[in-house]
Amino acid sequence: MATAPPVYLPKTLRVTQEQFLELVKANPELRFEQTATGELTVMPPTGGETGRQNAQLILRLGIWNEAAQLGEIFDASTGFRLPNGAIRSPDVAWVAKDRWRSLTPAERCGFAPLCPDFVIELASPSDSLETLSAKMQEYIENGCRLGWLIAPELRFVEIYRPNRPAQRYALPLELSGEDVLLNFTLKID
Repeated sequence: MATAPPVYLPKTLRVTQEQFLELVKANPELRFEQTATGELTVMPPTGGETGRQNAQLILRLGIWNEAAQLGEIFDASTGFRLPNGAIRSPDVAWVAKDRWRSLTPAERCGFAPLCPDFVIELASPSDSLETLSAKMQEYIENGCRLGWLIAPELRFVEIYRPNRPAQRYALPLELSGEDVLLNFTLKID
């Protein structure tokens, strides 16, 4: 079986939301994001260690959410259409149950037209911290209530909240879900 050739996109390429949806449908094996200005980004697959860490984050949040029954959890393959028009796919996302249920079935099946209440971006060795920090700030500016940028190789976490500058903490650390994820804590070594 032949493998597909790589896709190279010029940084200046801009597409409409309809064209973006067509690209996603035509390339289900790829993860795309779209900025508010229509710029496309192809998200590379992660390595084994990053994939393992991301699965652990989802598992821990999932165990808490199963008991709390306060919202819905989403993985990195889920696209959200933010209020600014960008389509983003955080590594881990959580949406409060009432916000999720307020969407129509069609909105839930497509790129959900909302910004998650909580997001995690897990920095992999190939990620640009500048780009990830900008994405975190974009989530906050579009309604996210709490965000964690976890950089395991660099041994820090940045916490993002509305109307406050990001705060950086050294690892190991126990993170709190604060008033967004009530009674959720996550120890990161």
